[in-house]
Amino acid sequence: MTPSKQGRPNVLVEMRKFFGTINGWAARSRVGSYFRLSGSDHVRGPACLENATFCREIRAGLTTFATMAYIISVNASLLSQTGGPCICNLPVKAECDNIPEFSACKEVIRRDLITATAAISGMASLVFGLATNLPVALAPGMGLNAYFAFQVVGVNGSGNTKYSTALTAVFLEGIIFIVLALTGMRQWLVKVIPSTLKTATGVGIGLFLTELGLSYSVGIGAITGGGLATPLALGGCPAELLSKTTGACEVGQMTNPKARNIGRFHGIWTLLSYTSADQIPQLWLAVFCGGIVTAFLMAYRVKYAFIVGIALVSVISWPRGTSVTYFPDTETGNSRFEFFKQIVTWHPIHRTLNQIDWTFDNTGSHFVLAIFTFLYVDIIDATATLYSMVRFCGVVDQKDGDFPRSTLAYCTDAFFISVGALFGCSPVTAFIESGAGIAEGGRTGITAIVTGLCFLVSIFFAPIFASLPPWATGCTLVMVRHPDSPDRLVFWKTINLTDLNGHQKVGCMMIRQITQVNWHYVGDALPSFVVMAFIPFSYSVAYGLIAGILVYTVLNGLVGILVYVSGGRFEPREYDLKEYWTWKGTGRRPWFVRAIRAKRSDRRVDHVAEDSDDRGNANDSILMTRVKTISNDYSTASQ
Repeated sequence: MTPSKQGRPNVLVEMRKFFGTINGWAARSRVGSYFRLSGSDHVRGPACLENATFCREIRAGLTTFATMAYIISVNASLLSQTGGPCICNLPVKAECDNIPEFSACKEVIRRDLITATAAISGMASLVFGLATNLPVALAPGMGLNAYFAFQVVGVNGSGNTKYSTALTAVFLEGIIFIVLALTGMRQWLVKVIPSTLKTATGVGIGLFLTELGLSYSVGIGAITGGGLATPLALGGCPAELLSKTTGACEVGQMTNPKARNIGRFHGIWTLLSYTSADQIPQLWLAVFCGGIVTAFLMAYRVKYAFIVGIALVSVISWPRGTSVTYFPDTETGNSRFEFFKQIVTWHPIHRTLNQIDWTFDNTGSHFVLAIFTFLYVDIIDATATLYSMVRFCGVVDQKDGDFPRSTLAYCTDAFFISVGALFGCSPVTAFIESGAGIAEGGRTGITAIVTGLCFLVSIFFAPIFASLPPWATGCTLVMVRHPDSPDRLVFWKTINLTDLNGHQKVGCMMIRQITQVNWHYVGDALPSFVVMAFIPFSYSVAYGLIAGILVYTVLNGLVGILVYVSGGRFEPREYDLKEYWTWKGTGRRPWFVRAIRAKRSDRRVDHVAEDSDDRGNANDSILMTRVKTISNDYSTASQ
């Protein structure tokens, strides 16, 4: 070992040599050649990627997984609220949770979905990295899972579409996505929607997730229904004290003077021993330990802030005998605790695997609407996220803005959308958390492969992920961003991205995305506001999109007709500031069109070459004939 100045071995120098040896070995291997690592003998296609080393890719993959791991428990908590294939025949579906058998079935569904989420995320990320050589990980997307659970299927199946039929819509969406990617329609569909509406969609979905994070079912219980007087009201009381008619807290609200002493506890153990029947201490545990601690860590750009916040609240909620325990002395609590004690185990998927149902009954219109919404949001998510990530990787073609293997990337994403439906999950998409791995130096598909392997390993830790209480992940829903772009973040989520020059790009609050809306012209501002308002208030992404597109079409259509008829004399104020829109898509033509044209061009070149060869041979023949004639004439003359 290399001695230091004090004569002792320098461990850091030896470690650098060791990792340098591994990087060199990997670069010279077939792995390095395939993934275009620095120093590899990659000769086909683009050159090697700068600063792409094997050890750095592994570190980036671990970082990406650490920032994405929350999706395992959050996605399972959201989707399990549908009840899956569990049957409840009560007219009021909210009362189904009072049936012990149905509640136990939902717990099994949640455990199944934990395994399914980890499995589909692992397989999708692994195959995506292997096929596309991009450091982007895939998982069930936030926003679409909430729309799937609370609008399409509904809580305990209270929606217009059955769980199995909704999975069929997701399955078909993946197939349609593949067709659109192969034909080039995907790029056109993204560009034909006004960008101001696409931005507003991200804001609306962010507010929708915030509303869920503050609710009772999958959140911290800070808000609840308010009845006819106020659509929403402050929560804070136990679920059993919610009014059966209005859904509001009859007693024990956060502002209730009798319960205000909860805010003046002198330590965490005072909170744990709080046993008031009027308020739930889990709410304050989530606010202080899950929200404020996480936000504090984010202020210092700690990449694992979400993990720390969720873990802190969960660890405090695991001991039995406290007022915040997730394992109360009930039948459900005992079942959870028995599963939790296994720590490491294999939980097979019992109830959600292959639940696709092709009998639509009378839900045809709702089925089509669900497909449209899934497809629209997923196309925008996948396109925006992938373009953002590959731009920071430095592999974007500056001529047309496309990136290598783009069609294969979208087809892989779409393929695992359909596979995820077979597992019982909502649509899979590219995750913006991949930017954390890119900031750590990830440049190749090895990053995504390592992330995928971590997800696959987490399958065996299902008891841990199944024991994360909803109030531990509720603040994640409040603070998580909608994955449209690195700068489009909801509330406090921050993430570091590295551009081509090595400078860091830092996301900011959701208000920054709102400023990207064109507020200067009413024809763009009003439809965008309608989208942002309707998505959370109607509890539906689809209705918000439809309302915004309808207002945009009617308003701008009438203005355009009047401007055209008047010859431009009656233009609205700030009409020159309106966002440019055209139905014509830009960018490269589909891959098969380029291939056909290239083949035709090659044939044309070959044909021209053959013609030139024929003409050359003919000229040679004529020349030889003339030479022979001259030679014969010369011979005759000489005789």
